[in-house]
Amino acid sequence: MKVLLDECVPRKLERELAEHEVITITEQGWSGVKNGKLLALAEAEFDVFLTVDQNLKFQQNLKTVNIGIILLVARNNRLKMLLPLMPEIRKVLEEIKAGDFVRVGAN
Repeated sequence: MKVLLDECVPRKLERELAEHEVITITEQGWSGVKNGKLLALAEAEFDVFLTVDQNLKFQQNLKTVNIGIILLVARNNRLKMLLPLMPEIRKVLEEIKAGDFVRVGAN
């Protein structure tokens, strides 16, 4: 699975997903690209977009996006807070399909 990490997700999280091809927005050269254009670029090259942006669902019409999106829900976006979500993230990555929007973590 080819996974794109949003700029707001700690880069060190990619170590936790070694079984997948994980690339950050910065590595892709897309730093500063806004969500609508970013998702359009991402769906052409990636299977999943991993973010902590709680507003994404309200800012974009995700029904038209052809990429799986995993929203990490935690108190903050520090690695320490996101690491406990990794078992569930790995499980979601096994089943997610293009167009799916999955929340992982506290509601």
